[in-house]
Amino acid sequence: MATRQKNRFTLLRAAHLRLGRRGERLACILLHELGLEILTCNYSGPHGEIDIVARDGVMLCFVEVKTRRPSSRSRPLDAVTSRKKWHIVRTAERYLRQIGHPNVAYRYDVIEVVIAGRNLRQIRHLPAVFNSSDARREPYRPFT
Repeated sequence: MATRQKNRFTLLRAAHLRLGRRGERLACILLHELGLEILTCNYSGPHGEIDIVARDGVMLCFVEVKTRRPSSRSRPLDAVTSRKKWHIVRTAERYLRQIGHPNVAYRYDVIEVVIAGRNLRQIRHLPAVFNSSDARREPYRPFT
């Protein structure tokens, strides 16, 4: 019985990851259509991951992609909490250090993707949706 539940959990988790990867692919297509150059995808650092790093002219864009099914009660943007922003900002700072701290403007974007079955229901690019001062680390609160 426990093995069956574990297999079901594994399948659900795999479906969740596939949905996220599909959203990221669609986000890359949208950014390309909007004229942005994709520099890297899934950049990882010790504080987390940035889904897409892109360039919009001379502006560097750190993009978080949130993909949901239409049954979700909230917008995908609502999942970008202040804690998530903190992780994105710290990871972006690491990226900037790795490329030698160029004197370049940058922003934090979010792309919301809503997928129903195999169909793209909605995709929305929200440029400069937050800045570094919006990101604060929330204290760890264990479940009680």
